[in-house]
Amino acid sequence: MEPLRALLQSPRRVVVIPHQKPDADALGSSLGLANWLRKGGHTVNVVSPTDYPRFLNWLPGHDALVTVYQPRHNHAEVAGWFTKADLIFCLDFNDLKRCEPLNGLVERSKAKRVLIDHHEAKQDFAHFEYWRVSAAATAELIFEFIGLMGGASQVDGPIAECLYAGIMTDTGSFKYPATSSRVHRIVAHLLDIGIDHTTIHRRIYDTNSEDRLKLLGFALNNRLKVLPEYRTAYFALSKTDLFQFNYQVGDTEGLVNYALSVEGVVLAALFKEEEDHVKISFRSVGDFSVNELSRAEFNGGGHKNAAGGKLPTSLTTAVDKFLSLLPHYQPQIEQAALMPPAQ
Repeated sequence: MEPLRALLQSPRRVVVIPHQKPDADALGSSLGLANWLRKGGHTVNVVSPTDYPRFLNWLPGHDALVTVYQPRHNHAEVAGWFTKADLIFCLDFNDLKRCEPLNGLVERSKAKRVLIDHHEAKQDFAHFEYWRVSAAATAELIFEFIGLMGGASQVDGPIAECLYAGIMTDTGSFKYPATSSRVHRIVAHLLDIGIDHTTIHRRIYDTNSEDRLKLLGFALNNRLKVLPEYRTAYFALSKTDLFQFNYQVGDTEGLVNYALSVEGVVLAALFKEEEDHVKISFRSVGDFSVNELSRAEFNGGGHKNAAGGKLPTSLTTAVDKFLSLLPHYQPQIEQAALMPPAQ
């Protein structure tokens, strides 16, 4: 990290990018880092490859964020940021495919690339890496990174709010196994700065639209399928289902966890039909790795117990493939069900 710290001692042109459909960890990490970099006199542009949930619009620094499909600047100007950049920070992803359509701009840029991430199966594309799979959130790593760069005393309220949002959501409100004592110490520090954690929680979890709640009710009542013989439950939502409830990005956030909450279920999935593909979210408990499942079968990846994938097929074909694989994975699912909970 020392060469990177030296680079940051003088003002640089920096681009910060999260992964596609950024969640609170990806967006909070990006905006938290950007807010800190600006304190050092750096020129920073945060560019999202896609849109993101409306309930994250309150994050400090959001007003300056640019999305590829709804740019506040023309595409030539955005491309120019990458061409002229000295540094490009890639946050909360470790494969350039996860930032399409920005991956080409990243690859063609002469800028030094910095990867900060906690997902498995890292690709080697960065000049500097701060990568730890055991970290509960990328926002946790951003907090540590700022400290390594000598900026711990500069973490103020807006930066702390961004990082808290990322840590809170990626730990499932501090309930997932990766929530270490280190995470709690970082959060204690952020609270000591003076953030209002209750308001942050409410802004993310308690600002549902009426349509989103009706979609949740519809999915639970009409689209939840439970397969007790495979300890599996899943949802399959078509474009028609989503259109019926005026779907907005983020409206299905957390839905897959309802399937996982069914007693006895080890593996849960959400299949969501999009324009030219099916987006899949996986969750599991115990030792069954949905990361391995997603990488092997669904062009995806992620964490051991939380991963995603994508298939360029119809919704029916995607679900049928999933169902056809369950007999093969059943021994692993059963083994995971017999294991004691993680300590």
